[in-house]
Amino acid sequence: MEWIQQLVNGISLGSIYALIALGYTMVYGIIKLINFAHGDVFMLGAFIGFYAIARWEIGFFPALIIAMVLCAIIGVVIERVAYKRLRNATRIAALITAIGVSLLIENVVIFFRGASPEAYPEVLPNTSINILGVSISSISILILAVTIVLMILLQFIVHKTKIGKAMRAVSLDPDAARLMGINVDNTISATFAIGSALAGAAGVIFGVYYTRIEPLMGVLPGLKAFIAAVFGGIGSIPGAMVGGLSLGVVETVVSALGFSLWRDAAAFVILILILILKPSGIFGKNTREKV
Repeated sequence: MEWIQQLVNGISLGSIYALIALGYTMVYGIIKLINFAHGDVFMLGAFIGFYAIARWEIGFFPALIIAMVLCAIIGVVIERVAYKRLRNATRIAALITAIGVSLLIENVVIFFRGASPEAYPEVLPNTSINILGVSISSISILILAVTIVLMILLQFIVHKTKIGKAMRAVSLDPDAARLMGINVDNTISATFAIGSALAGAAGVIFGVYYTRIEPLMGVLPGLKAFIAAVFGGIGSIPGAMVGGLSLGVVETVVSALGFSLWRDAAAFVILILILILKPSGIFGKNTREKV
């Protein structure tokens, strides 16, 4: 029963990684860019949710929506200001710019509010629910439910809407999509908006679950979400979901076995193994590239 409880905890943690990883994999699938500022958008979402709950005294779901909307706007601004002019630049230039944007966001937040952590207000009742002898936190169940709803919504947007069809077309061939009348710039901005909105939602969920946030909180979860995206097959939305959930379960199992100090190392061991054994990831496909 204890292992089942640990599995539930791992899925709750993994769902947060999955939401962040979806932003990585969507942006990479469209413009082949690893947006390392994505983890800091996750941090901004946590702080937006914090101020919405603590200062404006609103509930969890309104704070979640506000964080998603504002993070979507921030994601579009980042794309238009920092990345749009580098579309035809080398990948290393875009990568360095992404790292620079990440450092800029972190230090701007530290400049305006300081580096001290904040305690997230208790906005949800934390009760235990017994299911077949397993005591599960109500917050864990709610987090998992919200994550599943957001993932289903993302799948609907990608596969059933006009902007989703445009995103899939641009990911296959941007030049052909442009010739077919698709506005590639707006499609890329929409991709950043959706990915950043999911990261903002993950930030609020993280704050409610772990009750502590600080300006550098996006660094390690951002790296782990990137590992989850690579593990599942970067560029694959189902792969990001499976990778995030798998990574969360692995970390929880490592902690449950008494190696809690090694839980962060476990993520990077997984990255090394997947790069050695199957670089394309679980759901990724080997593609030929012209040189």
